[in-house]
Amino acid sequence: MLKKIKNYLLLLFILFAASVSYLHEHSVLATADSGALNQQLNHLVNVEPDLQGAIAGISIRSADTGKIIYDHLGDIRLRPASNLKLLTAAAAITVLGEDYRFITEVLADGPVKKNSLKGDLFLKGKGDPTLLKSDFDKMAAEIQKRGIKKVDGNLIGDDSWYDDVRYSLDLPWSDETTYYGAQVSALTASPTIDYDAGTVMVVVKPGKDSGKQAAVRITPKTNYVKIINHAVTVPEDGKKAITIEREHAKNTITINGTIPIKSKDEKEWVSVWEPTQYALALFKQSLAEHGIKFTGKIKTGITPGKAQILTVHQSMTLSKLLVPFIKQSNNGHAETLVKEMGKVVKGEGSWEKGLGVVNEEMTKYGVNTKTLVLRDGSGVSHVDLIPANQLSQLLFAVQKEKWFTSYFHSLPVAGEKDKMVGGTLRNRLKNPLVKGKVEAKTGTISTVSSLSGYIKTKSGQTLIFSILLNNLWDDSKGKRIEDKMITILANQ
Repeated sequence: MLKKIKNYLLLLFILFAASVSYLHEHSVLATADSGALNQQLNHLVNVEPDLQGAIAGISIRSADTGKIIYDHLGDIRLRPASNLKLLTAAAAITVLGEDYRFITEVLADGPVKKNSLKGDLFLKGKGDPTLLKSDFDKMAAEIQKRGIKKVDGNLIGDDSWYDDVRYSLDLPWSDETTYYGAQVSALTASPTIDYDAGTVMVVVKPGKDSGKQAAVRITPKTNYVKIINHAVTVPEDGKKAITIEREHAKNTITINGTIPIKSKDEKEWVSVWEPTQYALALFKQSLAEHGIKFTGKIKTGITPGKAQILTVHQSMTLSKLLVPFIKQSNNGHAETLVKEMGKVVKGEGSWEKGLGVVNEEMTKYGVNTKTLVLRDGSGVSHVDLIPANQLSQLLFAVQKEKWFTSYFHSLPVAGEKDKMVGGTLRNRLKNPLVKGKVEAKTGTISTVSSLSGYIKTKSGQTLIFSILLNNLWDDSKGKRIEDKMITILANQ
């Protein structure tokens, strides 16, 4: 009997030792460390002068267990800025799938006779935000291969895949001409592989001599925008002060100011007015370059059911699109994905239907949607609200998804110079303690700064964090505060 008791006690000891070992390996922080973490973060929140009068919502979880190990106003609804894109991306990849592609169709509603299309040519957009001038060239080449040299009809752009509401509900009027405030259309185009849909890239270079007009280049080359260039070249020691402004509701871009000889180019992305017409203009240009002429007009309309497809262009997969979307914090991609989810799931490409899908999908990840206010997919709205604890909950829950690698890979990486790696964190957190060890989404709108993601600590553990700073007197100060908090976490 005594032997049995000894064996039983020995077994209990072995189980206890194994449990202690397991907990040591998998716990986020030892009790003492957790206390130290709380003390350091509380001290920062309480004494940081740039947080006086502001609100800081902070949530830190174990990436292994999901347990909250630090919470400061974590259940208070706050404006997330671009951290809202974490919800949009998760919902989109869940609903649409990693391999989802946007398509653009070219169709005709008449026969081809003697190298002439006897009818209209339709360019039907279905949301692709990555169309480049080179893609329109490829579509034109396919039409040329069919022997079509002339279109006895109109060139019609069809953007009816989405509704005709171009701006999200709370987009400030002052953002109208910016690249991050570009109009959303089912038919649009991008100037470069940053894929800022609905924009042109304007580059201003110094002239050859002082007093000469500055040189201006537009990408893509297009007559859709009109350039008025008043910029002047000044001596090397002169002041560089260039303004690039588009007139409201027009495509006239005026350039003013001075640029010194030998100085670096001034570069800016400017949104166009009516991206559907912009895409049509580029397609017409591509067709002309392939020897295809028109007798009719360029206009918008609906593709008739009888129209026959001539060629189809496919975008990159959604898993690849997530990289420029999240790393570069592309507002247009976010709003396009919202409308696409609305179209695919509810049959209507609108913000109302798309945001309804986002809201529904969040429940699958344990997010309490009753705590959310969703007004767009990008976070540009000052009315969007989410508690930090709900953001960290989402980041914990998605780790189990088969697509998590794509999601995680899309996050900016601290201190990494490559724009498509470091993204919006490439110039931050360069200290060896944190460089390459923080993958997180940044966010900035006036008076708001945010940062949510994952961090590998000094002890080798992974923590999930969400930091939402609101009512800042200077939102740029928020980055410095976030970086301090991240450094504290990294030291655990």
